[in-house]
Amino acid sequence: MDKPPLELSRDFEQALHLIEDEGRNVFVTGRAGTGKSTLLQLFRRTTRKKVAVVAPTGIAALNVGGQTIHSFFGFPAKPLTKQELKKRRDRKLYKNLEVLVIDEISMVRADLLDNIDHFLRLNREVPAPFGGLQVVFFGDVFQLPPVVANDIEAMRFQLEYQSPYFFSAHVFDDPLFSMDMMELNKVYRQDNRNFLRLLEAVRLNRVDYDDLDDLNSRYLPQFEAEDYYITLSARNATVDRINDAELSRIPLEEQVYPAKISGQFNPRLYPADPLMKLKLGAQVMFVKNDPDRRFVNGTIGKIVGMGKDAVTVQVEGPDGSPQKIEASPVEWEILKYKPSEKDPSAIETEVLGTFAQLPLRLAWAITIHKSQGKTFDKVIIDMGRGAFEHGQTYVALSRCRSLGGIVLKQKLRHQDILTDQRVVEFYEAHFR
Repeated sequence: MDKPPLELSRDFEQALHLIEDEGRNVFVTGRAGTGKSTLLQLFRRTTRKKVAVVAPTGIAALNVGGQTIHSFFGFPAKPLTKQELKKRRDRKLYKNLEVLVIDEISMVRADLLDNIDHFLRLNREVPAPFGGLQVVFFGDVFQLPPVVANDIEAMRFQLEYQSPYFFSAHVFDDPLFSMDMMELNKVYRQDNRNFLRLLEAVRLNRVDYDDLDDLNSRYLPQFEAEDYYITLSARNATVDRINDAELSRIPLEEQVYPAKISGQFNPRLYPADPLMKLKLGAQVMFVKNDPDRRFVNGTIGKIVGMGKDAVTVQVEGPDGSPQKIEASPVEWEILKYKPSEKDPSAIETEVLGTFAQLPLRLAWAITIHKSQGKTFDKVIIDMGRGAFEHGQTYVALSRCRSLGGIVLKQKLRHQDILTDQRVVEFYEAHFR
């Protein structure tokens, strides 16, 4: 499973130059598979600046090795008003910081971004936007949207903001704030031009009848799932039903692998089952990148050997031949940024909790939501009664490397291509 080293594209070089050398505020976006997460990690490994990386959800923060926005700023779960934001007694962390990176920016609401802006002005004691801090946003506004919990919140957004999306935050109206818009264009996941064109049409809601016919050529009602095919479903219940049924069909005893958990680790953030039940022949997915590059987050395989603490997973090699990988427990960490004890002007991370487990999960099926950021060779897309969230169909289709690797359980309809027109207008105003 050895992979060639990632080439540093012109886009990557330009983005790193803007962030590191020019000190610019930058929004880094790009279609699915353009390497946004790779670029973020590359910047983090090579920067000389004092950086904090935050994300809107616990799982996103865990995946990126950062802290949640609410934890980093000490915000409660409920939205705050400007008046409720106060100066902290210990403001050293925020004053020492040079760059704030927000990943999955598409999920960050406009009011939360304004709260971050106001909090930093207060606690850095600098009246400029974000307290004079350099900010870098990563994400694709055509993928996961921000959550507006109820009708009262929706009404508030209608009165106070043009949309719930981050780009409607009032801080962008401040004449002292400017931001470079950087789109990554080289797609690493797919290389077929027609498939890339179809994905872009779905992304921008520009699908015509011919495009729909091309996509629906993958509607194969008689198809029976084979090894290494993973079903992407819009609904949790469908995923659980498929995984439970397939595991129970294997007439062998299951073996339980308990996780080792220490410190503060919220059970809602467990990246794998704390009591993992596996059987020989079970289809699994790796849920973490391997430092030795034998597998990545999303590699599909089949269990062919089971030991007391480790299992052997057979995966398909690049040429289709079977390859075996010994999978042992790996560790995830809940991190917290804090001022360094040795150098008060520096920033370091403190480990609050750890979770050690086999980096696997049962994977005959997974939700479209949880497939975000992953790449598959063979997928079955089960939209059930149809798409119900903006970007859902785009995320599902764009997980696969090729159109030929996709099987549709239902034909796609025009109403399954859901894109928020406000997102399209923002994108076309800045990137077209």
